[in-house]
Amino acid sequence: MTTRPETPQNTYTHGHHESVLRSHRWRTAENSAGYLLPHLSAGQSILDVGCGPGTITVDLAERVAGGTVTAVEITADALALAQDEAARRGTPNVRFAVADVHALDFPDDSFDVVHAHQVLQHVADPVLALKEMRRVCKPGGVIAARDGDYGGFRWFPEVPALDEWLRLYQALATSNSGHPDAGRRLRSWALEAGFPEESVTASASSWVFADPADRQWWAELWADRTTKSSTASQYVEKGFAALEDLDAVAAGWRAWAARNDGWFNVVHGEIICVA
Repeated sequence: MTTRPETPQNTYTHGHHESVLRSHRWRTAENSAGYLLPHLSAGQSILDVGCGPGTITVDLAERVAGGTVTAVEITADALALAQDEAARRGTPNVRFAVADVHALDFPDDSFDVVHAHQVLQHVADPVLALKEMRRVCKPGGVIAARDGDYGGFRWFPEVPALDEWLRLYQALATSNSGHPDAGRRLRSWALEAGFPEESVTASASSWVFADPADRQWWAELWADRTTKSSTASQYVEKGFAALEDLDAVAAGWRAWAARNDGWFNVVHGEIICVA
């Protein structure tokens, strides 16, 4: 009997605090998967890896009417968030399964499209994940991934507390075997996973927070993540920061939001790969 290799262990740095879900529930297919939308059509089957609270998932399901979207998460508790969203919106063509992207429990050639938004930055082995995504995609189908690149984030005005926020987050994510600069690495990982160079199209897009309401929303959710979420406890437990340091970072976020010239650019790398 062949023994399957041990699955790499993931640590989801952000956790599922309300401040995290506040951000994730804002995401739509339009603002987070625009690069994929031209490749979608009615009747397709989609695998949505790491579906989170399901707002993108349900949007995708509505765009492939007559087809299905299978939403997967690493735990049943996390998956329940997407189940609730599909039920709330009355979207019937969404299926659900607990699965790890390193070892997807689906046959080869199962889906027309395999999609992952903000997932590869959190997995222990992104190359293995892309190999699995390719395995379950039908020949000629599309594998799509989009990830942030924290090192590419830019903001104005310069607020030293935000420099400290970025330093702390990058250190914590890396300590959890994450990849906070994943966006710039997606094409490289795809090539390492065995996709031919000509089958990989790379692009980039951004979220920009500049209007007063947008600045306030973005700053408050990061202030709360920094001081109230599981991220906050990890900073302290791992010795990256004391509580007073985190309070200072949160104050810096709020000071930035109060500036009428405040601007924040969240850059993402994207890839479309043809199986």
